[in-house]
Amino acid sequence: MIGKATEFLSLVKGELAKTTWPTRKDTYASTLVVLLLVFLSAIYLGAVDLVLQKIMGLILG
Repeated sequence: MIGKATEFLSLVKGELAKTTWPTRKDTYASTLVVLLLVFLSAIYLGAVDLVLQKIMGLILG
């Protein structure tokens, strides 16, 4: 059992060595894009919610 675990961890280490990790600049840029899209989505959904709330208010009185 310990031999299998050791072999598994050795294979994991080998695979991690092959991995190309993003640079700090790439990570920063991707993070900014994600935050911008989340912010724009929040504004859009808030506007849609406000419009639907006004429509429902007119319908229900």
